[in-house]
Amino acid sequence: MAKSLLTTSLSARTKLLQTGVSLYNTSHGFHEEEVKKILEQFPGGSIDLQKNQNGIGILTLNNPNKMNAFSGVMMLQLLERVIELENWTEGKGLIVHGAKNTFCSGSDLNAVKALSTSETTVDKCCSGSRLGNGWRSRIYYSM
Repeated sequence: MAKSLLTTSLSARTKLLQTGVSLYNTSHGFHEEEVKKILEQFPGGSIDLQKNQNGIGILTLNNPNKMNAFSGVMMLQLLERVIELENWTEGKGLIVHGAKNTFCSGSDLNAVKALSTSETTVDKCCSGSRLGNGWRSRIYYSM
């Protein structure tokens, strides 16, 4: 059952990609080409994919200087690697790990801020936090 749901989900996504339909929802103010241009402004790191003959792929988050945080370029590369994996018919499994003994510290907050709109700012998305405004204001205003 799970395999059929995954197959259905992947095939629907592949069909969307093949028809050129945007994966970004423009009703929320995101336009694919604009998002890509913004993300490209945040270089650093890479998403490396090794596909072994035994059908096991190894995806490496490679930005050790920033504890493998996703840069904008890495976000774009991740999409490319996912598409590559979806088309890998010999693939049986995937191992995801981070370089230099660190998995991932999250996203580059400068890239997140650059993509924020008045409806999706870091400050608004976290307003219900039980931690109060202290940590949010430090993150938001330090970007």
